[in-house]
Amino acid sequence: MTRSELIHQIKTKRSFLCVGLDTDIDKVPRHLLAYEDPVFEFNRQIIEATADLCVAYKPNIAFYESRGVAGWQSLQKTWAVLPKDCLSIADAKRGDIGNTARMYAKAFFDHEVSGLGFDALTVAPYMGHDSVQPFLDFEGKWSIVLALTSNAGGLDFQTHRDAHGVQLFERVIEKTNGWGTIDNLMYVVGATRGDAFTAIRALAPEHFLLVPGVGAQGGSLQDVCRYGMNGDCGLLVNATRSIIYASGGEDFAERAREEALALQGEMEKELMAKGIV
Repeated sequence: MTRSELIHQIKTKRSFLCVGLDTDIDKVPRHLLAYEDPVFEFNRQIIEATADLCVAYKPNIAFYESRGVAGWQSLQKTWAVLPKDCLSIADAKRGDIGNTARMYAKAFFDHEVSGLGFDALTVAPYMGHDSVQPFLDFEGKWSIVLALTSNAGGLDFQTHRDAHGVQLFERVIEKTNGWGTIDNLMYVVGATRGDAFTAIRALAPEHFLLVPGVGAQGGSLQDVCRYGMNGDCGLLVNATRSIIYASGGEDFAERAREEALALQGEMEKELMAKGIV
């Protein structure tokens, strides 16, 4: 999915919602355990219930890898039913030396090799340029670089200041800006870091930001939009637990849709206030 196609979907659906598919087999409704692949069936019903309300889906790869071959098969089947008008993001947070990074890129981007063809992949920049470039080399794919994450431990290193007073996450954005473009590079910025969006937009005014932490983690959608939205929206706000686990019963898909619809309604208001729709 190109940048212009993504912006078109945001305007058409009046939404910049990304639904996380962090599907834990121990949390899916019990009646789904009768299916051959409960994880896939859960995902399929969530996708069908929310596809018109969101512009992206983001499976967290750990929830699939942890189940071995069965989990990888669930992931492949899930990827195959993701709507083509939604950005598909593999939340794998990969980052390794160049030749290894190329293999990771093939695993998630090259359908002929792995059976997966995600549009985007989260990557860790700690090992530097040669660990990120192999992902950027894939034509038509997005690399989403971890910049300022929403977890408490993110503050252990990401906000460390150097001798010039520059925080590490600022240095990451400044440096990686030159590796990709606004057409193939995004940044992960946690919604719980609302006070940092101004600084991030000063460094990356046109890049899309993938923003976890709204919903169950307590991040404010309004603050994210106030400080992080640009003229094209420039945001993909992820919600996971508040949507996919809204109910543990047979009405789980309907309840997921209700939660997604509520968030989409808030997003529409923000887009209208900005004059984007």
